[in-house]
Amino acid sequence: MAGPPPTVAVDAMGGDRAPREIVAGALTAAEHLDVHVLLVGRIEELHPLLPDPLPSRVEIRDARDVIAMDDEPVSAVRKQRDSSILVCARAVRDGDADATVSAGNTGAITAAAVLRMKRFRGVPSPAIAVPIPVPGDHPQVLVDAGAVVAPSAERLVQFARMGAAYASARYGIDAPTIGLLSNGEEAGKGDELRKHTHELLLEEPGFVGNVEGRDFMHAGRADVIVTDGFTGNVALKSLEGALRSLASLVFDVLDATPEARAASKVVLPKLLEAAEIYDPEVTGGAVLLGVGGVCVISHGSSSGRAIENAVRVAAECVESDVVARMQEAVSRAG
Repeated sequence: MAGPPPTVAVDAMGGDRAPREIVAGALTAAEHLDVHVLLVGRIEELHPLLPDPLPSRVEIRDARDVIAMDDEPVSAVRKQRDSSILVCARAVRDGDADATVSAGNTGAITAAAVLRMKRFRGVPSPAIAVPIPVPGDHPQVLVDAGAVVAPSAERLVQFARMGAAYASARYGIDAPTIGLLSNGEEAGKGDELRKHTHELLLEEPGFVGNVEGRDFMHAGRADVIVTDGFTGNVALKSLEGALRSLASLVFDVLDATPEARAASKVVLPKLLEAAEIYDPEVTGGAVLLGVGGVCVISHGSSSGRAIENAVRVAAECVESDVVARMQEAVSRAG
């Protein structure tokens, strides 16, 4: 028998478009998804944005402090103990929520999750897993996308294990393949970190060796792509920039001549439909791996649509028990 719908704590104050867009997305999620939503933020700012009466699946929790996007993360979390980010993480810890979603300061979200939800035993710090769209197939998982800038080789192996467990639970992949991002496919390529990590990963099930930047968004090579947070974040932003540039080029071409504009009436709807998988607002956000609760980090400029999808991702992670499966993968290997 199915249990009750998951409760997702949403940081209503986090993000460039908070609280209006965050509240709008949370309300839409509560209406269209099988979830309860716990909206966390300054009550006096939330009430004007909410319907009266409040939907039965929406609850409000007051949080007086707001951590800004440019605040120093660790310091802000320590000083602003009643921040919306910390209150969300505390709700998960205390069992008042099953997951949390925030479009706020990424470093503060990570610090709050570590402080309140705690890390897995034997995992020094969490990693950020981002879905990379693959046309006609399930997404690849890029880990780490920015949490740990200078990890050890042993830490990257932990990220690979958690990434594989996450890919299996989230996307139903029976035996996820793992690739190590480097500057060449050969085993000897890369710096000392890559070389050492490659040696350690040879013992891991599903490891296919080094992969390169050109292996992103292509099925069949690696389901999980592992790298340090610095390189992962650069790779992610490079992909985003390339896609924006390509989209701009396509629109320019389709508007270049009367003939092209006529053709665009037929072609453009198909292109937009096919390109939807590349829209970051559809993916919903990244998932923090290595902490004792589901934590989804949405883009800082998230709209209501992005927040709705982030709540969907959080609920799906709860329902597929990704945290327990990652813990099992780490403890079994340790």
